[in-house]
This record gives sequence, structure tokens and C-alpha cells, in this order.
Amino acid sequence: MTSSKHTNIPLAERMRPQKIEEFVGQEHLLGEGKLLRRLISEKYVPSLLLWGPPGTGKTTLAHILAHSSGADFIFFSAVLSGVKEIRNIVSQAQKTRDEAGKSTILFVDEIHRFNKSQQDAFLPHVESGLFTLIGATTENPSFQVIAPLLSRCRTLVLNRLSPDNLREIIKITLSDPERGLGKLNIEIDDQALDHMANMADGDARTAINSLEIAASLANSDLDGKNVITLAMVEEAIQRKSLVYDANGEEHYNLISALHKSLRDSDPDGALYWLARMLKAGEEPLYIARRLIRFASEDIGNADPQALTNALNARDSYHFLGSPEGELSLAQAVLYLATAPKSNAAYMAYKEVMRDIERTGSLPVPMHLRNAPTRLMKELDYGKNYQYAHDNRYALVDQQHLPLELEGKTYYRPTNRGHEALIRDRLTKWRKILAKEKGGK
Repeated sequence: MTSSKHTNIPLAERMRPQKIEEFVGQEHLLGEGKLLRRLISEKYVPSLLLWGPPGTGKTTLAHILAHSSGADFIFFSAVLSGVKEIRNIVSQAQKTRDEAGKSTILFVDEIHRFNKSQQDAFLPHVESGLFTLIGATTENPSFQVIAPLLSRCRTLVLNRLSPDNLREIIKITLSDPERGLGKLNIEIDDQALDHMANMADGDARTAINSLEIAASLANSDLDGKNVITLAMVEEAIQRKSLVYDANGEEHYNLISALHKSLRDSDPDGALYWLARMLKAGEEPLYIARRLIRFASEDIGNADPQALTNALNARDSYHFLGSPEGELSLAQAVLYLATAPKSNAAYMAYKEVMRDIERTGSLPVPMHLRNAPTRLMKELDYGKNYQYAHDNRYALVDQQHLPLELEGKTYYRPTNRGHEALIRDRLTKWRKILAKEKGGK
């Protein structure tokens, strides 16, 4: 069933926002006074990398930015295209600039799939301003995009859409008479709407695709309206509804109860809340992800095997599926609940990230830099570096942080579990270094 004359175009594509006023979500970028909102209002588009999960609006934002600036828009897929196509795009951009006086925005979808040489091919044209590059990626650009290209682009992080965002998108799709399902007089009950929004996992495309299938299953009620029920949504997405309340609060209550029972070292409470979530139909791999996070955040090096156990539980469930694989999750929950606890690694990482945010890209100290070339050696790269294995204790007294952070201590091990051994070891090493330094 469709209300659009474009019967061959998927509903999610038809509902792609055409202007900023239609866009839902990413308020941290598009709210009043925020960066993208200002760029659109000023009709200025710099080279950008849009990093975020699928279905969060990366392609849509690129279209809106191009339209707002009046630039020619070229869509380029890193999956389907290569260097040959880049040369064709360069010729097209030059022709557009010379003959029409228009700039070009090149949108590269899944830019992380390009290798180094392919990414290098963009550099001279980004530098010369022949085209503005907007790359979309689901992978961390720090690892997937070459440094010269990364430095010429502003990286913007897109978040998963919230259930509220997805509910709004579903309602807009149902009410839009031109591009959506508005002419079909379809309604959706609250339980069905909540289940569809929660199961889409932050992905607008998934939500709309589910809606399109559910709409085809809708039955007419006594008023002649097509009503999408919870059962239809479950059938459409092949996932049972969680036994949670309508606004999804109970979902978060249960995962909070599980997490806090684990943190408080209560295996009985943790096992109960795990079983409650599984019985309600929660996605087991969602629970596995939370257990993996817990192992690092609340146990850390107090028991280094905790993370291994959580990862093994995920892999075991992946291999066995339900219901057999659920026992692996139960085993992991009991292990994590009874393991010694420490958030020292979590707190150290947070403190490091705050300092990086505050100080930016501080230079690597010269003695820590590698010197593979003669020029680098002449510039004192690696000069005065002390090789730890030359010392009888394999310990050296040298600065490893940038100069501006000299003397900072981030990791403060607790006296619990394996971390107590780490703390004693670090204390011993510091005494040895202090003694050797004093003897010089």
C-alpha cells in the first residue's frame, strides 16, 4: 500500500528530509546557534566528515547542505567507485566551475572503505577548492581516514536517534500525504509505536522500513481506518514486544537494576534481572554489549579476565543462539557479579579525555619520536631516548607525557583484586626510580 505516485521508490527514500526544518534529531548540531544550523543559514559549507551509525541522517544532511549553498551535488559511493571515477568527477567539477560558475560538493558515502591511495586522490582537489568534500562514515575517522585528509575536514559526530526522535519520524511519515502514507488514513496504537521506535535502535531508515511493512498488514477498524497494532509491528519486524510499559521506561529500569546489582556484587539480584530481561524478550546481544561495557567500566584490572568472560559470553550466544546461548550470559553475569570491582581504568580514561579536550593535539616529546631518516635525526628526533632494557630493572626515568602535562597521574589502581598487585608493582617501581635518581 502506498500513497505516492513514485511506487518504485522505497518509503524511507521518499521521506528523506528536503530542508532543515524537516530534519528530526541531531539537536547538538542543528539546534539554534549550533554549528550546522549556522553553516546552513550562512550558505557556507567547509569540507566535513560526518561520523555516526547508520540511519542517523549523514546523507540527508549532505543533501541539505548542498542545496542551501546552491552547489552542484555529486554522490559518490566508496563501495561502487574507484580512482577512475574520481578523475571523471574532477573533470565535471572543473566544467561546472568554469561554465556555470558553481561550486561542487562531493559526497563520499562510506569513505572508510577507500584505501590510502584512493583517499590521496582527493587531496589536491580539496586543497585547491575545486570541490568541497563531505565524507560519511560509520567507522572512527581517526583510524580509517588518512591524516592529511582528516586535517582538512571538520569531523562532526552524529548520534543514534532517540526513541522520541523515531516516534516523531514515524508520525510524520504516517501523516504526510505526498511522500508518506497520509492518504491511506492509517493510525498506529501507542504500544505499536513504542515497539517500532525502540526496535529500530536509533536508525530512522529501519523504523520507516518497518512502518512500510506494518502498514501493509493493517486491518480496517469499524471507522474505516487502518490501524497498526502491536501484533502487526511484531510480525513486520519479527521481534516480540518487551513486557515493558508504553513509554519504554521499564526497559531502562531493568537494565539499570542489572547493572547496579552487578556493581554491588550481588549475584542473585543480577541473575534475576538478567532473566527478567530475557523473559521480556530483550535482545540478548544488547545485554551482552552491556556486560562487556560493565567489565571494563566497573571491574577493569581488578580482574582482567572479566572482559574476556564477557566477550566469550557474547561469542557463545552468537554461536548457540536462544535458548542455549542464554546460559552463557547467565554464567558471565555470575562471574561479573562476584569479581572484585574497580572503576580506576574508567576514571583514568575520562580524565585523559578531558585533558585532551582542554589541551588539544600536544606534540610528542622529541625523545619519544621515531627517527627513520637522516633529516629526522638531524632534527633531534629520538635524541636522549633511554632504552628500558639497558637498565637492570627495565625501568627508566623519562617523561612520556607532553611537556604541558608533565607529572600528571591518571591511573590510580585500587587495592582490590589483581589491581592491588598492579598498585604494589607501580609503587615499587617508583621507589626504584626515585632511589636511582637520587644516587646519580
